[in-house]
Amino acid sequence: MSIVRLSPSGKEIQSQAGETVLSTLENAGYALPNNCRAGACGECKVKVLKGEFDQGIVLDMALSAQEREEGYGLMCMAKPLTDEIDIEWGTEDAQPKLFPPRENVRCVIIDKIQRTERITEIRLRPVGDPLRYWPGQYITVTDTERKIAARAYSIANAPRSDGEIKLQITKVPDGNTSNWVHDRLHAGSMINISGPFGTFIGDPSTDGPVLCLAAGTGLTPILALTDAALRRGFKQPVHLLFSARTEAEIYDKGLMAYWNIKHRRFKFIPTLTRENKEGILQGHIPKILSTVYPDLSKHSIYIAGSPEFVDACLSAALSCGATEQNIHSEGFFNQHIEQG
Repeated sequence: MSIVRLSPSGKEIQSQAGETVLSTLENAGYALPNNCRAGACGECKVKVLKGEFDQGIVLDMALSAQEREEGYGLMCMAKPLTDEIDIEWGTEDAQPKLFPPRENVRCVIIDKIQRTERITEIRLRPVGDPLRYWPGQYITVTDTERKIAARAYSIANAPRSDGEIKLQITKVPDGNTSNWVHDRLHAGSMINISGPFGTFIGDPSTDGPVLCLAAGTGLTPILALTDAALRRGFKQPVHLLFSARTEAEIYDKGLMAYWNIKHRRFKFIPTLTRENKEGILQGHIPKILSTVYPDLSKHSIYIAGSPEFVDACLSAALSCGATEQNIHSEGFFNQHIEQG
């Protein structure tokens, strides 16, 4: 076992043998940014100030040779080799923020709904204790025998007392896990989940208007964040701008209509990229954002979708006056999409 020490706080966390630094931090409740968990995206990159570690196999685009020389590492793959390892991460108080992940939580699928031609929704409940998580986080899914590759999917609802979790999963060509979900799972099926993971969570200190930007199943974590905000009676406007290729791909219309009626500060705004329909905006969100929201200087922005979508929306939001510290994003890394 080793000690992972955070700088500048000096907080020390004991790491179990064979455990990555990311897992050590998550098990202690710390919100180190991460996405792919496979050494490919670079979001968990931090500088190691002291100690040695096994970096494992990572992609050069995520961690360059120059960054390695400067002491940086990807914590999702890094395993301590010395008794102590110091990393440059965290705040002065280093207070834990996240719930420790749980492994292989047995769940029963209680319902399965086909949302669009490519997206199916499964609703599941743990057999044991409910999973504790923050809205915006994700879990991994596999079969009970763990023969199906575990893949990451965002949770589409805020925590409930009965522990029910909604997942909205896109069927991907040659994606073993997503095809297994679409073609073989049904109400009554048993599955295993692990989590929660991720740091795309709401900022409780937000006291201004909120704008959410989503495309495809990027809507999923946005739904959870919005659900939580509306349930707790958030007093500021919450607008959700959703991009779909065609009107048929705008899903959860009933929930959006309910929120529109029940919460006067909520507004759902769909836009289409491959179809013209009367009464619906047309165009990609990054291109039309400035015409719909010319001034985002006081907004908190939440963006979820493909990395390309997130990057384009980020640039567009900044050009509309949004500040970087008020922009939160979740890019669904290609590994999850292409192999899932």
